[in-house]
Amino acid sequence: MLPQNKFQDVIFTVFMAFVMVYAMICYNIALNVGGLQNFVFLAAFKEMLIMWPIAIALELLFVGRLAQKLAFRFVTPGKDPVIMIILGISVMSVCLMCPLMSFVATILFKNAGTEFVAVWLQTTAMNFPMALCWQIFFAGPLVRNVFGFFVKVLSGQAESHEAEA
Repeated sequence: MLPQNKFQDVIFTVFMAFVMVYAMICYNIALNVGGLQNFVFLAAFKEMLIMWPIAIALELLFVGRLAQKLAFRFVTPGKDPVIMIILGISVMSVCLMCPLMSFVATILFKNAGTEFVAVWLQTTAMNFPMALCWQIFFAGPLVRNVFGFFVKVLSGQAESHEAEA
C-alpha cells in the first residue's frame, strides 16, 4: 500500500528511511571491515542517529516529489499497472538518494581529503546495486506490507469508533 495523504507519507517515509538506511550502513561497515560480522548490526545504530534524519529530510523536502516526477515520465498512473508505478518511483528514488546519501557519508565518514570526488563516486558505485536490489526486493515490499497492515488496522479502529458514536 502507498500513502494516501501527507501524514501517511511522513510515516511511510520514516519507516522506509529506517529500513533502507540501516541496511546500507550495515553494508558499508561490512565493506570497510572486509565482510559482514555480528558487531556490524549494533555498530550501524551509531551512524543511524546521523544518517536516518538526513534521509528523511531529503526524501520529504526534495527527493520524493522529484522521484515521482521522473517516474511519471515513463509510467502513467491510472494507465499502467500499479506495480509499474511502484517500481518506477522506487527506481527513481534510489537513483536520487544513492548519490546524495553517498555524498553525505563521504563527507562524514570517509576522510577522503583531496580524493573526495573519487571516493564519493566509488562509494556511490558500490552502494547503487545494493540499494536498488534492497529497495526493489526487500525494503519496498516489507515496508508497503507493514504500512498497509497498520493503515487497515487503524482505519478499522476509526470505523468502529464512528459506529459506536
